Amino acid sequence: MSDLSAFPITARWPARHPDRLQLYSLPTPNGVKVSIMLEETGLPYEVHLVDFDKDDQKTPEFLSLNPNGKIPAILDPDGPGSAPLGLFESGAILQYLAEKTGKLLPADAARRWQTIQWVHFQIGGIGPMFGQVGFFHKFAGREFADKRPLDRYVAESRRLLAVMETRLAGRQWIMDDDYTIADIASLGWVRNLIGFYGARELVGFGQFGNVAAWLDRGLARPAVLRGLQIPKRP
Repeated sequence: MSDLSAFPITARWPARHPDRLQLYSLPTPNGVKVSIMLEETGLPYEVHLVDFDKDDQKTPEFLSLNPNGKIPAILDPDGPGSAPLGLFESGAILQYLAEKTGKLLPADAARRWQTIQWVHFQIGGIGPMFGQVGFFHKFAGREFADKRPLDRYVAESRRLLAVMETRLAGRQWIMDDDYTIADIASLGWVRNLIGFYGARELVGFGQFGNVAAWLDRGLARPAVLRGLQIPKRP
């Protein structure tokens, strides 16, 4: 049986199944990237809720695994060389799990790097910009009298959606017929933008038919539907 006791995070979130990959997360757009990936690959894992309402992410135990204090993070008891590996940053975790399982990342070198570039497109653009729209449209930022920040992030979100719209023209998935980590990276963010953030009309989502059809295809996948609900909120 794997011994994970050297990792302080296990003192706060004990591993009932220490031989399985441990996921520390919350069902946010970044968090569900990893839960969807795990559901898609079928890799055995144990999930632990990181409750932001209790500031779990600021505890010494969590910070010992992710000093940035963000979810998701993982602890793999069977990492490289069969040694345990802790990892944070959702994009890095997606690539790690794809390489570990040999799934959802093309084997061809050129297509592999093209897939990774679209993951970075999400990390550097989709996530930050859509998140700012959420803050200024739904959360505390909506009370700000100055609407220029909201206008700026809405315009940039529309531009990014237009990039996706062009890419998805004539394609089922971002990488043609191959469903990959590039799709998993963005599905939760697009869903949140027009759903939880309530910004469908704000960003003019109706004009992005290719993106809408892609989102529907993604949300029709059973593993995606399961992953979107993992871990269960309190």
